[in-house]
Amino acid sequence: MNSGPLSHLKVLDLSRVLAGPWATQFLGDLGARVIKVERPGQGDDTRAWGPPWFDNGVSAYFTCTNRNKRSVALDFTSPEGAAKVRELAAEADIVVENFKRGALAKYGLDYASLKAVKPDLIYCSITGFGQTGPYADRAGYDAMIQGMGGLMSITGEPEGEPMKVGVAVVDLFTGMYASSGILAALAHRERTGEGQHIDVALFDVQAAMLANQGANYLATGKPPRRLGNGHPSICPYQAFEAGDGFLMLAVGNDDQFARFCQVAGVPDLSADANYATNPARVANRDRLVPLLAELFLSRPRAWWIEGLEAAGVPCGPINTLDEVFTDPQLLSRGMVLEQDGLRMVGNPLKFSATPLPAPTSPPKLGEHDGEGFNE
Repeated sequence: MNSGPLSHLKVLDLSRVLAGPWATQFLGDLGARVIKVERPGQGDDTRAWGPPWFDNGVSAYFTCTNRNKRSVALDFTSPEGAAKVRELAAEADIVVENFKRGALAKYGLDYASLKAVKPDLIYCSITGFGQTGPYADRAGYDAMIQGMGGLMSITGEPEGEPMKVGVAVVDLFTGMYASSGILAALAHRERTGEGQHIDVALFDVQAAMLANQGANYLATGKPPRRLGNGHPSICPYQAFEAGDGFLMLAVGNDDQFARFCQVAGVPDLSADANYATNPARVANRDRLVPLLAELFLSRPRAWWIEGLEAAGVPCGPINTLDEVFTDPQLLSRGMVLEQDGLRMVGNPLKFSATPLPAPTSPPKLGEHDGEGFNE
């Protein structure tokens, strides 16, 4: 039976909370054997982050990022605990940790120490600001990095206060960058036999994920402003309120805008020089958007979505999570999993040759004490 594309790999997870566990969960979803080392008695901080809780007392937060792992409770601040972690590292292909710079060296669990135990080890360190630079010794948390890294300055209404995103996107992107870096390091090791240290910083990731907004600043020297649900380079590309609810319109080119105008009953609007091209629409956003807002209010949301979809104009409802997780498309893709009474979000990757194994539920604290990777 196939057990996933990474079933030959062993991961020692010394991380906690979100960014590191997100990376190791991803590797576990792909079939890697993951041992999560947790503090005796307390475990990962997110075990206590509730409500909400599942009926068995497990925090919903913990379940979102710790499936497909085994839990070993070890106090690595003791010589005995540190020695046991080194034994596990000697069996592992990958170690992931998210302690402050240098914090693990005194226990012999830093990269240099573990490389001596396992020369081809791939060791990934996740911190707020990285292993170098003037901020390297600072702690870093998602919300503060969203602020420091500029994301909050471009999120929110133009006249409102800066806003963070509704989930911890810096942690999540950092976890994905970390897992991608680990896979790249594995490819290098396959060619050369050489392991390496990967240094991933939340602050760096936040800057990288500014994407077009970062490029806009670098091209012009002008910091982008908040546009609410609008887009700095495309118009109309934002939320509108219909007669009975909100929808998202995503017009990506001039042909789509012309088709939108046909559905909306204002075909002449797309021929107006002020709105005929995307640069013109962006320049005249302040006039165009109020016109469209009035049009949208005249019809119910379903009418707009049906007509625009038929015309090939990208749009969709702004769903609440009860609507998301009962959506027939999402359900048909296996994106809602149930295991041991827990409902979890699935992994979005679909492999033709190495389908992902059925998930295991997040472990109880210390559930696999005394076990190694091969038990």
